[in-house]
Amino acid sequence: MIMANLTPTNASVTMANRTVFFVSDGTGITAETFGNSILSQFAIKSRHVRRPFIDTADKAHQVLREINHTAETEGRKPIVFITLVNPEILAIVKGDCKGLVLDMFNTFIEPLESELAMTSNHRIGRFPDVSKSQEYTDRIEAINFSLAHDDGQSAKNLASADVILVGVSRSGKTPTSLYLAMQHGIKAANYPLIPEDFDRGAIPSPLAPYKKKCFGLTIDAERLSSIRNERRPGSKYASIENCRKEVKEAEAMMRREGIAWLSSTHKSIEEIATTILRDLRPDRLMY
Repeated sequence: MIMANLTPTNASVTMANRTVFFVSDGTGITAETFGNSILSQFAIKSRHVRRPFIDTADKAHQVLREINHTAETEGRKPIVFITLVNPEILAIVKGDCKGLVLDMFNTFIEPLESELAMTSNHRIGRFPDVSKSQEYTDRIEAINFSLAHDDGQSAKNLASADVILVGVSRSGKTPTSLYLAMQHGIKAANYPLIPEDFDRGAIPSPLAPYKKKCFGLTIDAERLSSIRNERRPGSKYASIENCRKEVKEAEAMMRREGIAWLSSTHKSIEEIATTILRDLRPDRLMY
């Protein structure tokens, strides 16, 4: 093969690109989330192919042909993360697959069945009867709440909030609020701290009764300036001098008001959300 004649350096460059399949009989969220976590440990560039709802033999044969065709075309094994419960469908995909198959369910289910002395229910990873699930209903309500209370557009029903995120504009409040709602069913409002608040020397008056629910986000001024320049290039709003002033004032205010806060500069939304849940521990956690 051509690869056998490559030097180690060239081979490592060639192997840097790899197609990765995420195959599931449900949404594929578990396969993709876990798979991406594993792949992040390797310095490779990958092309992702998502194949959810593989729940019939015909679909299984079709995705198997696609995987094998990719292997033949690219000259290397695709990486295949699978979460398939049905043993017949699983056997089809794994049987004559020319990819590196990583069976994520059975890796954990079989040892657990042995340890617990019981079989799993082998439920396909969809979301059956969601209309009857209180957790699902709560999650939808949390999403609607977070959308209605985004960027301070409403101060109504803040007593119902599990957490209120505060910070300067573009510090990560909106994506964090929505992540908390979508992933954990947390009613998260967010409220911007603006120059008028700094001039008054106090947090916005609608938040005063709910200070214990507030959690602050700050950000490195240089990073904030870069983000704002993408939205309003060359504006005072995005200038490094203004960003430094706003960040300094916001952090000083949060210290005075006793509001816990963290920097979003080098943290993912998942890390920020986990810290908030850990520190505030709202009653309505949902995993």
